Amino acid sequence: MTAAGDEMYALVERLYPLCRSITGDGVRATLDIVGEYVPLQVHEVPTGTQVLDWTVPQEWNIRDAYIADSTGHRVVDFAASSLHVLGYSVPVSATMPLAELRTHLHTLPDHPSWVPYRTSYYKPEWGFCLAQETLDALPDGEYEVRIDSTLADGHLTYAEHVIPGQVADEVIVSCHVCHPSLANDNLAGIAVAAFLARAMAKRTPYYTYRFLFAPGTIGAITWLARNAQRVERVKHGLVLACAGDPGSLTYKQSRRGDAEIDRVMRHVLAASERPHRVAEFTPYGYDERQFCSPGFDLGVGSLTRTPYAGYPEYHTSADNLDFVSPEAMADTLAVCREACAVLDRNRRYLNLSPYGEPQLGRRGLYDALGGRSDTKQAQLAMLWMLNLSDGEHSLLDVAERSGLPFDTVAVAADALHGAGLIKA
Repeated sequence: MTAAGDEMYALVERLYPLCRSITGDGVRATLDIVGEYVPLQVHEVPTGTQVLDWTVPQEWNIRDAYIADSTGHRVVDFAASSLHVLGYSVPVSATMPLAELRTHLHTLPDHPSWVPYRTSYYKPEWGFCLAQETLDALPDGEYEVRIDSTLADGHLTYAEHVIPGQVADEVIVSCHVCHPSLANDNLAGIAVAAFLARAMAKRTPYYTYRFLFAPGTIGAITWLARNAQRVERVKHGLVLACAGDPGSLTYKQSRRGDAEIDRVMRHVLAASERPHRVAEFTPYGYDERQFCSPGFDLGVGSLTRTPYAGYPEYHTSADNLDFVSPEAMADTLAVCREACAVLDRNRRYLNLSPYGEPQLGRRGLYDALGGRSDTKQAQLAMLWMLNLSDGEHSLLDVAERSGLPFDTVAVAADALHGAGLIKA
């Protein structure tokens, strides 16, 4: 996993300088790079398109922005960091005194060296974000203010990568692609999603896996609006975000709380003995709240390390390349792969010899276990499988009730199935 971690970190490094928003060329450039890792189907949805209760907004693009003092020195420069401009700022070209300019400036007084991330997507506004210490050092006087941006009819852009499975039922894995230079939120999530897709593509999974790379909120809403007639195919889902910070893993359950993905994630995290936390659903956070809105009520949870707004660096310039690590992203990816393996393998079986315990020895099932270090555990797994293979209990049910590892139960199921004692 070290190699995968290094590759994910390299992807985050490439994406970090790009100015992303909910629309625009920054999103397209991001998807172009992700498309080098996994093939993407890119969708363009025109401005003005009605999507559920929302409307696709105008497209925003920016070329340059700065605040310059009387000598022409740029005291705040978009070229230095895309965080310096209020997202979706309307164009401006003016000269004004510092007192007037201050009403358009955003800082973090509690962290005077950090630059905040701020947006104004749906209200025409302009502004700059800067370090409090930079603002404190500005003398009174006239400043040139320039934002070379456009707000015009265009498109909202999102992309999908689909891995066909043995069945049409889907697992959706979603991440948002609208944040500018924020390494954990959500470039690490994009990287983990891309590398999970690469791993899944090396085999034919049971479920069809749909990876969604879309701007937050409006992107998920747009996808749901465009797929409302087929959304019943989505049986399980996971929203990835904040996937690379040093904190332990946090799984936020779906609105249902007892969806299969909830049970799978609880089991995988507990069985792994990783430090972790399982949180109840709240309608606040990432796009799980769209997939879990009551009209859809999909079984979609959210996996992060430190959760939404749970770390001081969140939505600031301190969420930089030093804040994420290859090891943390590799660990998040490993948990995702483990969860997908359980989802894909979790079946219900029917005991074909339900009256009394079948003789396993004459079928060679006990002999097949000879020499294994976990022989007793493997035998017990077979007995549990035979007892609970009533067409109602899944492998996960057996693992939870028996206290045995899921993989052990799955191997027992394979052996019993091969001997003709159970059927799926």
